Amino acid sequence: MKPRTSSLGETRREFLKQLGAATTMAAVYGSPSVHSKESRKDAAITIPWYRRTYRWAQTNITEIDPTRYDIAWWRQHWKRTQIQGVIINAGGIFAYYPSKFPLHHRPAALGDRDLYGELARAAHEDGLAVLARMDSNRAHEAFYQAHPDWFAVDAGGKPYRAGELYVSCINGPYYEEYLPGVLREIIERSHPEGITDNSWSGLDRGSICYCQHCARRFRERTGKQLPKGRDWDDPAYREWIQWSYARRLEIWDLNNLTTKAAGGADCLWLGMNSGSISSQSKSFRDYKEICARAEIIMLDHQSRSDSEGFQHNALTGKLIHGLLGWDKLIPESMPMYQMGRPTFRLSSKPEPEARMWMLAGFAGGIQPWWHHVSAYHEDRRMYRTAEPILRWHKANEQYLVNRRPVASVGVVWSQRNTDFYGRDNADELVDQPWRGFTQALIRARIPYLPVQVDHIEREGSNLAVLILPNLGAMSDEQVAAVRRFVERGGALIATGETSLYNEWGDPRPDFALADFLGVTDGKLRRGERRASGTQHTYLRLTPELRGRVYGPKTGNESPITAERHPVLAGFDETDILPFGGTLESLTVSEKAKVLLTFIPSFPMFPPETAWMREPRTNIPGLILNESNDRRVAYLPADIDRRFAIDNLPDHGDILANLVRWAAGGNLPLEVTGPGLIDCELYQQPGRVILHLVNLTSAGTWRAPVHELIPVGPLTVRVRPPQGIQPKALKTLVSQENRAATFENGWVRFELKPILDHEVVVLES
Repeated sequence: MKPRTSSLGETRREFLKQLGAATTMAAVYGSPSVHSKESRKDAAITIPWYRRTYRWAQTNITEIDPTRYDIAWWRQHWKRTQIQGVIINAGGIFAYYPSKFPLHHRPAALGDRDLYGELARAAHEDGLAVLARMDSNRAHEAFYQAHPDWFAVDAGGKPYRAGELYVSCINGPYYEEYLPGVLREIIERSHPEGITDNSWSGLDRGSICYCQHCARRFRERTGKQLPKGRDWDDPAYREWIQWSYARRLEIWDLNNLTTKAAGGADCLWLGMNSGSISSQSKSFRDYKEICARAEIIMLDHQSRSDSEGFQHNALTGKLIHGLLGWDKLIPESMPMYQMGRPTFRLSSKPEPEARMWMLAGFAGGIQPWWHHVSAYHEDRRMYRTAEPILRWHKANEQYLVNRRPVASVGVVWSQRNTDFYGRDNADELVDQPWRGFTQALIRARIPYLPVQVDHIEREGSNLAVLILPNLGAMSDEQVAAVRRFVERGGALIATGETSLYNEWGDPRPDFALADFLGVTDGKLRRGERRASGTQHTYLRLTPELRGRVYGPKTGNESPITAERHPVLAGFDETDILPFGGTLESLTVSEKAKVLLTFIPSFPMFPPETAWMREPRTNIPGLILNESNDRRVAYLPADIDRRFAIDNLPDHGDILANLVRWAAGGNLPLEVTGPGLIDCELYQQPGRVILHLVNLTSAGTWRAPVHELIPVGPLTVRVRPPQGIQPKALKTLVSQENRAATFENGWVRFELKPILDHEVVVLES
């Protein structure tokens, strides 16, 4: 292994290049918007709206709202909440203006009123950017009756429905002819900054459209007939998956050509996107390719799940920024109503729940966007939620945008792995291992970056450690990128079936990374190492130490021949760990070290039978393949997945220990003190910014959180990027200012207890 150092100015594989190279970033903050034709010319020589609109609002207009929309009140609410842009219902399911298209359905309550136009004019008068909202994929029965061939149908020719509405086909004239006309009409009438679309991608992966347009286009593209159904081994089905992705990108490009032709180069069409890679995959939305086209991402990611927590919002922001760039913006729809399980559109979300979701988003680089369904509410509590947090965002916006993350650990993800390895079981095979490892890093307060698998080469030069959580499907090129990373001195942690399949999910003869992982396989396929449920299984730690630990003795305890590896630190009083999964035999390289072995299942009930039938095996659970210049860890035991399911601290500690060992001291942050805290570290020219989000309250109870519980005090050590030597410290929530002590490359300071979050700024 190459020498590792923690001092500034020295580096392992240029690790401190990432911590040190202060990127020149344009930080311009000011008035968001100019909307007249004259002022648009001025805007062209400044910064476009999509780079300077940091706070958004939306009132999702219902069918009856034209009779009760109090525009004056909502304008005042815009001002109170410090927003810079507003999203206004224009067309799609309902046209809220006098459309020239007779089948563009208008609510009966609208009459001859142009409610969308009134709101757009009011917003522009108030200096706000305007996005016209569409929900383009669904239409009423009259539209279907007039053009049945424009709508998606199943194998029997029956139209797909969404409630009372009909689902249009993305390959027919509805998308090619009708929608471009509607987009042009909206832009010509009101000159919005752009258009955002809620349901733009059409049918999801669970439904195949067999209309004449789909059949013709698929045959022209592939030479094949549409697949008869879901069959991952069918070449036609695989090509249908790829073709469906490509068609969504064509729609993205077509709509942007339309809006730019009608409204100018900065008039963007923006399809809504999910914060979940699995959801994006099911909707055929290729996040990498979309971000390559996008100037801004409008994020429809409205609430947490019990399994993911608030931290998922920060993770989502980091993941998308990794594709989009950190100089661009990601506004996120944040409902003020009770969104989740259950959903109540007209009742207020508990203020702590909404607040924590937004704060976690800020920590990951997401911009706030308050969202109401309906223009009038009897539950007036929801009107109070957004103002304090958006005012805080306004006061501190310079620290919340145009920044770069500081991290030495990358967790690799792949949308194609979700599709072709996860297939119909992506949550278990892909999402759970990813979620378990990232949650272990958050628990250990280790900053990390999501790394898209095709960006390993780009991001790897700035990282010390790459983690591949059950990255089963990998192309030869992706495998080669991982190899180059390790050969240049990077450390690697892989789990489960990583590299055992090609990019189509077809099994390889063996792990493509077998020599690095220190194992050979050749027989197990797709998830055979994990059980569908929880098994009464354990993992044995080596060497065994219980002979010297307090407890009863039989005289048959194993002799203590060596000390344990640092990866097993903190487990000196136990020789076993709970597991819960299953394992099969692997052939382990002679040079590799096996730290954990499998103990097969034995009866749990009745208690009289709960004794180990096979206390020792040679089946490996954790393998280290290390040398003077290489640190590689392989976990056949899916501890990452088990941690996501069971939340056992032993599993989280093992994962964190692996990362600390692999990093070799090259971690930029240490935080000690109580609580579950998500720590996100960033840099701007001349400063370091640390976000600490208190997840303790939310980690205790299922959603929604009812109250916030402070944690702390905390002791923090930060190793700033090279070239930054902080002299001053300020906190943006508690509003303290003090001198910073910079010693031996580290800044050390104390923080008072944190209620919901704190942001620390270290200034040179």
